[in-house]
Amino acid sequence: MFTGLIQQTGSLVRVDYAGGGTRFRIAFEKKWEPSLAFGESMAVQGVCLTVVLTGDNWFECDVLQETLKKTNLSKKTAGSLLNLERALRAGDLLGGHMVSGHIDGTGEVLSVTESGRDKILKVKCSDELMNGMVPKGSICCDGVSLTIAELDTDWFTVHLIPTTWQETSLHLLKPSEPVNIENDMLGKFVLKSMKANATGPGDKPITMETLKNAGFL
Repeated sequence: MFTGLIQQTGSLVRVDYAGGGTRFRIAFEKKWEPSLAFGESMAVQGVCLTVVLTGDNWFECDVLQETLKKTNLSKKTAGSLLNLERALRAGDLLGGHMVSGHIDGTGEVLSVTESGRDKILKVKCSDELMNGMVPKGSICCDGVSLTIAELDTDWFTVHLIPTTWQETSLHLLKPSEPVNIENDMLGKFVLKSMKANATGPGDKPITMETLKNAGFL
């Protein structure tokens, strides 16, 4: 479990391909306290991965082929900047929102614009992803906890304060590039539960639009 608050960024040192698998070595600058340990979870660009080897200023993790297919990790090469967050521990502050590290899919950056000091990121997504979003709801983009500002049929926007923009990999995003998307966990559970209860012969599928029209949103 994660919060979507990036603790530091790391640099992809190398990508190893061996035995039909893929392994990332990621370097970091700030020392982790306590030190990273074998088997612990680390969110890399919002993707929950397992630490399999550690060094003084680096760690390695294996990446499943399925993960490479469904996230933007397949686009990363040596030198790529990566958002990093350790798994939430009992007693830690929950400053963002509950994030599982299980990416729902990728969106496509449409534009990056400015509003005063802030940046506005506009992202296009599939119908499947859009159906799990609500106005002013939480969303995780490349591992960063953000709030949906605007929501249309096939795109949404988020606003980023200067600190979030500068201290994460999001400042490198350009139009047409993919961004990892994880919809709000609680919202997904509610939507799935309500869909499961709509099983009558004349029932229509429940979507976020249905909930909005019914006055729930």
